[in-house]
Amino acid sequence: MPEPASQNITLVRGLTLVAAVSIIIGNVIGTGVFLKARVMTCNVGTPGMVLTVWVVAGLLSLAGALTYAELTAMMPRAGGEYVFMREAYGRGAGFLSGWMQIFIAKTGSQASVALVFAASLNGMTGNALENVGGYAVQLVAVLLIVGVTLLNCAAVKVSGWVATVLTGVKIALVLGVGLGAFFLASGDWGNFALANAGGTCEGVSAGATLGVAGFGAAMLGALWGYDGWNNLTFVAGEIKNPQRNVPLALIGGTAFIMLLYIFINAAYFYALSPTAVASVSEQSSVAAEVTNAFMSPFSASAKALVAGLVAGALMASSLGTLHTSVLTGARVPYAMARDGLFFDRLSKVSERTRVPARAVLAQGLWACALVVILQSFDKLTDYVVFGSYIFYGLVTASIFVFRRRMPNAERPYRTWGYPFVPVLFLIVTGYLLVNTFWAAPTEALFGLLLIGLGFPVYYLFFRRRPAVSAEPPEDDLS
Repeated sequence: MPEPASQNITLVRGLTLVAAVSIIIGNVIGTGVFLKARVMTCNVGTPGMVLTVWVVAGLLSLAGALTYAELTAMMPRAGGEYVFMREAYGRGAGFLSGWMQIFIAKTGSQASVALVFAASLNGMTGNALENVGGYAVQLVAVLLIVGVTLLNCAAVKVSGWVATVLTGVKIALVLGVGLGAFFLASGDWGNFALANAGGTCEGVSAGATLGVAGFGAAMLGALWGYDGWNNLTFVAGEIKNPQRNVPLALIGGTAFIMLLYIFINAAYFYALSPTAVASVSEQSSVAAEVTNAFMSPFSASAKALVAGLVAGALMASSLGTLHTSVLTGARVPYAMARDGLFFDRLSKVSERTRVPARAVLAQGLWACALVVILQSFDKLTDYVVFGSYIFYGLVTASIFVFRRRMPNAERPYRTWGYPFVPVLFLIVTGYLLVNTFWAAPTEALFGLLLIGLGFPVYYLFFRRRPAVSAEPPEDDLS
C-alpha cells in the first residue's frame, strides 16, 4: 500500500535572495573553470578562441536564464524543469525530463565533483589515497556524497546558510588566483598572440581539436563550467517572494559568473603560454599551475602554504557545488513522486525539517553508484552536458507553448528580447547537439541510450499511476 504524503506537511519558503544567488553561483562555479581551460586550449588552440568560447557559452547560458526566469516566476514550484515539461508537453515528457535529471544530469554532476574533491585530496596528501589502495579515491568520493546528503536532510534554511558560506570561498578562490596571476606572476601579454604548439593534451581526442569540431568540443567544456544556472528552478517552491527573487538571482547570478570566468581565464593565459596550459597534467589543474608560476620567487615554505590553500579552496569549491546540487536535485524525484510519476515513498516530507529527506537519500545512493560505475571526470561531464541540453532546449521552447496556450497568465517577469533570445538559445543548442554527435559520438549515443531507457520505465510502471497527493498550495510567496 503506497504511503501517502501528508497534505499538511509541505515545503517551506525559507530561502532568501542571498541564498538564491548563492545557490546559482555555488552550483555553477565548481570544477570546470579550474580544470577545463587545458582541454579547451587543446580544442581551439589560442587564448583568444578560448576566451571567445567562454563568452559565447556565457551568453548562451544567460539567454537560457532570461527564458527560465519567466517560466519560474510564472510557476514557482518544486521540481523546476520537470514542472515546465509536464505542463507544456504532458506527463510522459515530464517523466523523461525528471528521469534525465535523476539518472544523468544531477547525479552525474554530483559524482563528478565528488571525484574531483577526492583527486584534489589525493594530490594534496602526496598521493596518499592511491598508496592506500586502488579504490581509495572512489571511496572518499562516496563518503563525501554520503556526508553532504545527510547534511541536506536538515532544514532548508541550514542548507541555504551553508551554500552562502561555500559560495564566498569560491569567489575568493577565483579572485585570488586571478589577482595573483596579474600582480605577482612574471606574465606576458604576448602569450595572447601565441597558439598551442606541441602541448601534451592528455586525454584529448585528435578529432576534437581545431576547426568546427574543436570549437564544439570546447563549447561542451565551457558549458560544463556554466552548468547549473538552471538549478534554482528546482527549489522555486522554497524561495521567498519567488516572482521577484527568482529572476533577479537567475539573471544577476549568471551575468556575474560570466565576468568571473573571463577574468580568471585571461589571468591563466597572462601567466602561462597556451602550450604550457595545454600541457597541464590531467591530475592537476590550470589554477594550481598558475599559482605555482606566480609563487616561484617565494620561499619553499611559502609556496607549499599557498599551494595547500589553493588545493583546499578547490576542494571547498567542489564541496560547495556538490552541496547545492544535492539540495536542488532532490526536489525533482520529490515532485515526480507527488504526481505519481516516481516511487510513492519519495513524496514524503519530513515533519521535523520540512525537507523531502527520502528523495535526498535516494538521490545520494545513485550518485554513489555512478562514482563506482563510471569513475571518469571528463566522461561524466560529457554525459551530463549532452543530456542536459536536450531538455534545456525543450524547456526553452515551452515558453512559446505557454505564451500561446496561456496568453493571460500572470507573468511577474517577461523574457527580455522575446522571441529572439529564446530562438537564439534554441539555434545554438541545436548546433551543440549535432556537433556532439560529430566530435564525441560514443558519449552522445550513450547519453541518448540513458534517456531512452526512460520510455519503457514510464510505460510499464508510471503511465497510469494517479498522483499521490495534490501539488502543495502556493499560498505563501513572501
